[in-house]
Formats: sequence, structure tokens, C-alpha cells
Amino acid sequence: MAAATAVSLFRYSPPHLTRSSTPNIRPLKLVFPKSLLNDHHHQQQQPPKPPSPLDSLFVFCTSLALSFSIYVADADAFVVSPPPRKLQTDELATVRLFQENTPSVVYITNLAVRQDAFTLDVLEVPQGSGSGFVWDKDGHIVTNYHVIRGASDLRVTLADQSTYEARVVGFDQDKDVAVLRVEAPKDKLRPIPVGVSADLLVGQKVYAIGNPFGLDHTLTTGVISGLRREISSAATGRPIQDVIQTDAAINPGNSGGPLLDSSGSLIGINTAIYSPSGASSGVGFSIPVDTVGGIVDQLVKFGKVTRPILGIKFAPDQSVEQLGVSGVLVLDAPANGPAGKAGLQPTKRDSYGRLILGDIITSVNGKKVTNGSDLYRILDQCKVGETVTLEVLRGDHKEKLPVVLEPKPDES
Repeated sequence: MAAATAVSLFRYSPPHLTRSSTPNIRPLKLVFPKSLLNDHHHQQQQPPKPPSPLDSLFVFCTSLALSFSIYVADADAFVVSPPPRKLQTDELATVRLFQENTPSVVYITNLAVRQDAFTLDVLEVPQGSGSGFVWDKDGHIVTNYHVIRGASDLRVTLADQSTYEARVVGFDQDKDVAVLRVEAPKDKLRPIPVGVSADLLVGQKVYAIGNPFGLDHTLTTGVISGLRREISSAATGRPIQDVIQTDAAINPGNSGGPLLDSSGSLIGINTAIYSPSGASSGVGFSIPVDTVGGIVDQLVKFGKVTRPILGIKFAPDQSVEQLGVSGVLVLDAPANGPAGKAGLQPTKRDSYGRLILGDIITSVNGKKVTNGSDLYRILDQCKVGETVTLEVLRGDHKEKLPVVLEPKPDES
């Protein structure tokens, strides 16, 4: 058997190529009989010329490049590039809502005058902060009253981080609403779209934008978890009716910020949370926009809210319950007030020091009154100058008295 000479070449062989398999590159040996080489030698009549090292290197590099190009060409056919990350439809809607409404939300800094204990210098130091939103192109900013309470100066920071001095246009302590005004260019002011709160439903999505803990604009989401709730004003204790309850996180600094529906329309002002620790516990409250709208209009036009009053001071509800009756016990009725003019009897002591109970209001215009909240709720539906009929329990008999409602005195 004739001897053979082996010549090594590279060949690409993908037997069963899949996405995860690695193509095999193995050397291919071609065997030529020595007799054939000898015959070729005799035909050429020349001795074989040994290849130079440069030629061998050129052949090797060419073979390697050819094999690599074939491998890459076939391997690329099985590599699938991951698609770019895409957001779901609801995520896109949330992102768009935040981007479109953030320019309407502002950051409010409450500055108070303090005297340094060592140098006796009078300084303005931040004593609190909160959120607010642009109401119109005239520079009116709406927020909570407790955000600006006790401030000597106020500063409003817009979404582009420009800061302006703000003055108080007016406020309503009973409903915890305040209106400020800044002298900012109109092109920097983007009023928030105002919606309706009368047709809200429990379970619908809501979005709260604000500046909690002094951070930049943040967004929290949730649902309406309750309607027609009642909370008390932090300033006066007067009840605020028809409050929206939500589980959207409302932390310190969110106060005064907007509560939006899924269309990006204003449905309330974030005003309070129910939490022993002061942080969000899943129960937040917002003043409905239907209540806020009428208050803001009065504050912008007149600088105050003309809310009717009876002009009385009444006993705590617990005291009346201990007497075994329901209604509002009149403690004081100044003679120059509406109730005093109508003849309501206050609580007093006789010459022997014995306590003589005053009139107990049991109804107004035929609407039953069981406590102070009921009385406030009915008065909120009345107007200044309107005559209402009070039914009172005086001793052991009932009487009806007409009372002309008067405006609430100006607040300083």
C-alpha cells in the first residue's frame, strides 16, 4: 500500500445547528498517495519546491478568515435581538397624565419671622411647605389654608424651578382653602383642567401629584375608597362635608396638591390623612372640586367668603347627649347677632347659681338637627340675608323662631 501525505484544511460543518448550539469547526485531512505525488514529480521534471514560511502563513490566514466568515454568516441567522422595551397602554396613560399636569403643580414654602436667641437678629426661616396648583393665567394659586397659616412671607416655585413671592388673596378657614397670587409671566402659568366631583364612583382610579417631604414632583396612584366622608377643619373645627376618601399615598407636603381622575381633570384638593404616625396609612382625604370651585370664585372676586351664620356658641355634642336629648344647645347668643335679635335664649345661671339651660335647636327649615355637624351642613346650603325657621326646645315646650342670617365677620 502506497504511503500517503496528509494536508490539513479547515471545513465548516454544522450538522444540527440550533439557536443555542455552537457550530463545529474541525480540520479536514486530504490524503494523497505518494505514487501520485511521484508521478506529478516526474511529469514536472523538476524537484518539488519547499513552500516558504510566508506562503504557509498566507494560506493559513486565508483559510481561517474564510471559515470565520461562514460561521458568522450562518450564526447570525439564528440570533434574535430582543425587542425594545415597551410600556403597556395603562402605563403610557399614567406617564402622559403626569407629564401633562406637572407644569400646573407648584411648591409652596411658608416663611416665618424668628429672632435669633444669641444675636437677636430677625430672620425668616421656613416653617413648613406644601403643594398647590395654578388656577388661571392671572397667577392665582390654590392650596390648603393650613399650608400658609402663620406665614410672614410665602414663596411659590413653579415646575421650571423659578421662584416668586406670593401674596394671600384670601382664605376660608372653615373649608381649609386658600388662594395666593404670583406675578409670573403668563407663558409660565398652565392652569389645571377642572373637572366635576358630583359623579365620582368608589373604585375609580385617582392620581395625586405633589411635593412630599420637599422632594420634586412625585406621583402616587390609587382608587376612590369612599365618598361623602366628613372631616373637621384643622383651623376652626367646622365640618367639611362630601369629602373624597382615597388610598393614594398622601404624605406631609402633599397637602394642597391636586387629586386627578384618569382624564387628568381636577376632582379634589389633597388635604388630610388619617394616620397616628403622620405618614400615609392608606386613608387620605380630599376636598371635592365642586366645593372648592365656589370658594375660589368668591376669594378671587371679594377676597373672602360670605358664609351665613346664626351668631351663637353651642355646647359640645357630648354634653347634650348626657342630657338625654338631641339637638344643639345654645350657650351664648349675643344680642347684636342674628340669633340674639330673633330672641334665642342662651344658657345662664339664676341668682342662686343654678344652671338654666338655653334653647335647644332641633330643626332648621324643617330639617332635623341632632348635632353641630347637622347645623353647619344646613347653613352651608343657605345664603346671607335668607330667613330660616328654627324649631327650638325651650324648657318643656317647643317654639319656632324666624332668624335672618348674616355674613360671617371678617377674619384677620
